[in-house]
Amino acid sequence: MLSAGAGLRSQARRPRFREAGFAVGRLTPGARNAITDVPGVLVGHTTVVDEAAGVRTGVTVIRPHGRNLFREKVPGAVHIFNAFGKLAGSTQVEELGEIESPIALTSTLNVPRVADAILDYLLALPGNEDVRSANPLVGETNDGMLNDIRRRAVTREHVRAAIEKAAADNSEEGAIGAGAGTVCFGWKGGIGTSSRRVGEHTVGVLVQTNFGGDLRILGVPVGDRLRAGAPNTGDGSVMIVVATDLPLDPHSLKRVAARPVLALGRVGSNGSHGSGDYVIAFSTKRALPESSASVARLFPAVIDATEEAIYNSLFRAETVKSNGRTPIREVEALPLEKVIPMLKRMG
Repeated sequence: MLSAGAGLRSQARRPRFREAGFAVGRLTPGARNAITDVPGVLVGHTTVVDEAAGVRTGVTVIRPHGRNLFREKVPGAVHIFNAFGKLAGSTQVEELGEIESPIALTSTLNVPRVADAILDYLLALPGNEDVRSANPLVGETNDGMLNDIRRRAVTREHVRAAIEKAAADNSEEGAIGAGAGTVCFGWKGGIGTSSRRVGEHTVGVLVQTNFGGDLRILGVPVGDRLRAGAPNTGDGSVMIVVATDLPLDPHSLKRVAARPVLALGRVGSNGSHGSGDYVIAFSTKRALPESSASVARLFPAVIDATEEAIYNSLFRAETVKSNGRTPIREVEALPLEKVIPMLKRMG
């Protein structure tokens, strides 16, 4: 079984969206153009692949900081665009406006196992010996087209590895972690990330793309001009995580969390009946009265960063072949050899 980010060596052959010569909006990205540009934020992936068993899945963990989150909670909020999904722990975040665990993304049937593993991690931390209640926050998309999802292959050890290996310099994208088996607009989707500078502050976004519709890139109807490599019914889901170091209260974060949905419209999502579309937003700093009043400065930044993160998930993902145990035998990568010249002609 291949795990912990293995299989990424050939990613260099496929550029990120900005490396291919394109950009979204006028704002400047952070140094990595990733959610980890927000100071303190860490990301870790464990990719779980067993070709013989038809397994292609994983877990991605976002840590708002590297300390004990239960003891040092961060303000947070959740926005639900279409609730055909399983976002464990969301009701407490809605009620209390705080996040007290690492945020994990995985596949649908792995959610309880990942939540249980995060509980084990939290309860074992020094200082948590008297904890009687904790709230793991775990989102998902259904990777059952390329993954034998009923095997529920993500284990406690996989989750622990993603938590422990989470790092600020981790901006890996494509078919890794929770994006190992996802499909987006009929092509291979996965993990994507992007960021924007807003004055002295940063907003970063990470996405797990597994949704459909009619793909548009910078307004160009790419989906109409290319034949997708897999059925594109429009169903599917997307998880979006937004981080910022602008001090915000939960109400302001709720407003920020509502904005990435506008990026989904830009790229051609139709928000189908079967789509579970969720946004988790957090700030690494507690709110000051004047900072929450300036929350609107983040709105364009988070929309642009979400759009570019989705493009990055498609640009970086590679063609994946299955052994026939899954509904789809192959999902092709977005054909950049066609897409890049098309965008340049239209631009």
